[in-house]
Amino acid sequence: MDIAGRKAFVTGGASGLGAATARALAAAGASVGIFDRDADKGRVIADELGGQFFAVDVADAASAETAVDAAVAALGTPTVLVNCAGIGTAARIVGREGPMPLDAFSRVINVNLIGSFNMMRLCAHAMSLAEPDENGQRGVVISTASVAAYEGQIGQAAYAASKGGIVSLTLPAAREFARFGIRVLAIAPGLFLTPLLEGLPQETQDGLAAAIPNPPRLGKPREFADLVMAMVGNDYLNGEVVRLDGALRMQAK
Repeated sequence: MDIAGRKAFVTGGASGLGAATARALAAAGASVGIFDRDADKGRVIADELGGQFFAVDVADAASAETAVDAAVAALGTPTVLVNCAGIGTAARIVGREGPMPLDAFSRVINVNLIGSFNMMRLCAHAMSLAEPDENGQRGVVISTASVAAYEGQIGQAAYAASKGGIVSLTLPAAREFARFGIRVLAIAPGLFLTPLLEGLPQETQDGLAAAIPNPPRLGKPREFADLVMAMVGNDYLNGEVVRLDGALRMQAK
């Protein structure tokens, strides 16, 4: 699928992996909609790329519906949705102060898993109403999982569960959307140099990088974006979750 001249929606597009992905899509000729809760940063990225910003809480049905409707009206039907919006938390299920508050677990599931599903359902519906291309394709949905889906560490129960849900969602969604010519994929990144890790001391960053077999460094957001672009361009890649981690396998802690 050639992305030039098409519409691409990116959640979490105001920073990190989402911003890098939005830049790559725009550089390839797509009109990009930036979806995020951070309006200040989101508008900066949208202005930089000649796109448009849409404020959204991906975990809220009404907020997402309003944002997607506004984006379709302003830009047109999306051909690409990339779900990068997500949060993390570090908490043991049973810690020194007792059991993890249920709200803490629910919040991560709501943003990471339900938020990805929420945007998928809305954008896939919009895609399904569009005319297919010459190969019978209408679009592609790419969500962000994590290596934590496979090797969640101690304290990552909520995060790992949310990302494991994205992994498990990918194939059944791809099978369901096949009749529309919509592909569904996910990327499971390892340790990337996002704003969260950039805020850590260099010594800590170096320690994390030393655990990565090859190349022994943190991933670059542009490398995530490059994989998104490869997925968009390859019509035969569908229903798959691709690890992007330098052969990292996380230890228990």
